[in-house]
Amino acid sequence: MNFELLLQLIINGLIVGLLYGVVGMCFVLVYKSTQIVNFAQGEFLLVGAWVCWAFLTYFQLPFFLGFILTLCFMAAFGVLLQMIVLRPMIGEPIISVIMVTIGLSIFFQSLTKWIFGVSPQSYPQVFDTQSVAIFGLNIEFAYLMSTVIALLIMVSFFLFFKYSKHGLAMRATAFDQQVAQSLGISVKQVFAMSWGIAATVSATAGVVIGMVNGVSDSLSSIGIKVFPAVILGGLDSIVGAIVGGVVIGVLENVAEFFDSQYLHIGNMYDIAPFYVLLIILWFKPYGLFGTRDIERI
Repeated sequence: MNFELLLQLIINGLIVGLLYGVVGMCFVLVYKSTQIVNFAQGEFLLVGAWVCWAFLTYFQLPFFLGFILTLCFMAAFGVLLQMIVLRPMIGEPIISVIMVTIGLSIFFQSLTKWIFGVSPQSYPQVFDTQSVAIFGLNIEFAYLMSTVIALLIMVSFFLFFKYSKHGLAMRATAFDQQVAQSLGISVKQVFAMSWGIAATVSATAGVVIGMVNGVSDSLSSIGIKVFPAVILGGLDSIVGAIVGGVVIGVLENVAEFFDSQYLHIGNMYDIAPFYVLLIILWFKPYGLFGTRDIERI
């Protein structure tokens, strides 16, 4: 067994898993505050990555300036999307709202293809050092940066929800929208804020992955790939999203290793997370940290 390759893949899985966890937190954030499963989450990564690429390529901006402008753009993008498209759907059947997010997913995929084309594009070189050797293993410098960013985002989420006024308002809205509204909390404002945060944070993950692998339509598939991680951790658990993301990130890399070395089935990297999704739904449908709902039938 090639233990060096296995260790390399596990470390890559941990790093990518943290990004999955960050995107999974956005799934949970939108679900907890609005009770909507956003199937257009992957398109937030795609749009953010393309917008940053355009700032760096067309406008020749320095990376950090382009990155900050991308985050500002995506925050406004998420808020306007909720206000214009999703706010009129409040009170409609949940399946109708889910279908709207699926429609948004298809629309944004088509729009980015029309604007930027279908060919993958590489980011301009951002760092002088492309990879770093750690204990004999080559780690992409962008992935190391993403680890720091992911940890900062997780700490920021914790502090935001625990101590800030808006974070407490979002927690109250997630607990009970009617009670929150009776206490003077603007539920519409909370909805818009949650979508703005989800778009901004997802765009951060999209930019980091785009820096390593290039920008292409495959970025949008990460939204679907993260869904098993969210189900594994629990659809209403921020901590569960992080744990589920790390588990799925490691699992898909380990599955790829054993498939390439022994099984030779092919495509295990992509399908292994969905095997986990099926198993979790069979035996623990609320996930590892999800809240068990008891309903009278």
